[in-house]
Amino acid sequence: MNDTATAPAASPLRNRGFLQLMVYRICTMLCYQIAAVTVGWHVYELTRSPFALGMIGLAEVLPFFVVAPFAGYLVDHLPRRKLGAVACLGLAATPLLLLLVARTPALHGNLALMYVAVGLNGIVRSFLGPVYNALFARVLPREQFVRGASLGSVVFQTGLVFGPALGGALTGWAGIEIAYLVAFLLGLAAAIAVFTLAVTEPPPPPQREPIFTSIGKGLDFVFSQQVMLGAMALDMFSVLLGGAVSMLPAFIKDILHAGPEAFGMMRGMPALGSIVVALWLARHPLERHAGRVLMYAVSGFGLCTIAFALSRNLWLSGALLVLYGMCDGVSVVLRSTILQLVTPDEMRGRVSSINSIFISSSNELGAFYDGVMARLLGLVPAIITGGCVTLGVVGITAWRAPKLRKLDLRDLH
Repeated sequence: MNDTATAPAASPLRNRGFLQLMVYRICTMLCYQIAAVTVGWHVYELTRSPFALGMIGLAEVLPFFVVAPFAGYLVDHLPRRKLGAVACLGLAATPLLLLLVARTPALHGNLALMYVAVGLNGIVRSFLGPVYNALFARVLPREQFVRGASLGSVVFQTGLVFGPALGGALTGWAGIEIAYLVAFLLGLAAAIAVFTLAVTEPPPPPQREPIFTSIGKGLDFVFSQQVMLGAMALDMFSVLLGGAVSMLPAFIKDILHAGPEAFGMMRGMPALGSIVVALWLARHPLERHAGRVLMYAVSGFGLCTIAFALSRNLWLSGALLVLYGMCDGVSVVLRSTILQLVTPDEMRGRVSSINSIFISSSNELGAFYDGVMARLLGLVPAIITGGCVTLGVVGITAWRAPKLRKLDLRDLH
């Protein structure tokens, strides 16, 4: 594996390489989330349009889709640390460009340039997940993957809690320019953390396959694994069709009548719920009846979405978003664990990129879908419809992917 890996019985928290990888992950998450919250509020302040919010998701996901398959190929064939550092520098460039738009009078309110910055974010983010997953398998022994995935999810969700809260606080109290500046500095910190990571990397393959042949092999592998494909698809369609977070700026401002501080806190509530679940699973790894638990969790995600749409109380809405995040957290940990256990090391970049495409489909493309549905049906009916559709997705997945429904993680070790 590598010279930083600990003995199988040790905790991942005693592994220096794993801890440094977690610094890389938390800094990238904070950078992205602060910028996302700030640009979301900035755009809505300029336009008062839920559709314009949805366009933020589309502006990010389209370049992500184009680049992600090639990003996975590059992660499997180039030094992963250096590639991750370059991607983090690109991540830092996004809030820097948005800061330029905010500070320059001639560019103020230029939505096209703001969408270009978001598009750059989509390009560089296509590398971050594959780099993380590939390095994860190098700093930990296989016996620690379940606990490591849970701890990695804790760090990820911590960024989802504190990033939006910090972004909302900075936007409300210090202004959008300071928020963009802080996001820029966090991107630089992530670049340093991954570049200085002490880890051995696999030797380059003796012969490089043609790029499209190599990408095709990654796709063939994923589509041949019913458990992996089912977990990815369940997550993608449930969040794409049933997510509510992308419409939070409009919901907070127009339904709950609160400001950017409340938006930042509410944006972090789902991640707070996910942290609680991930901490529990890190201490009590879920192995038996994992597939059945996953189906129940995603069903709960859909029910919480419906209840959130019907709420008119800020505190009740926050509590529902915590439950929403707890249900989603089960899906995140199980999907991450399945990905690490099933994927061979030489294909981690390509498989992780395909997984990232599924995730971004559910988040950024889901934001565009939510914006369109809100424009057609109205904000609240659109969210309720999404929750109902999520319940239907669970039923279809349980029917079409019986191996996932019956999954026991012990069978994958």
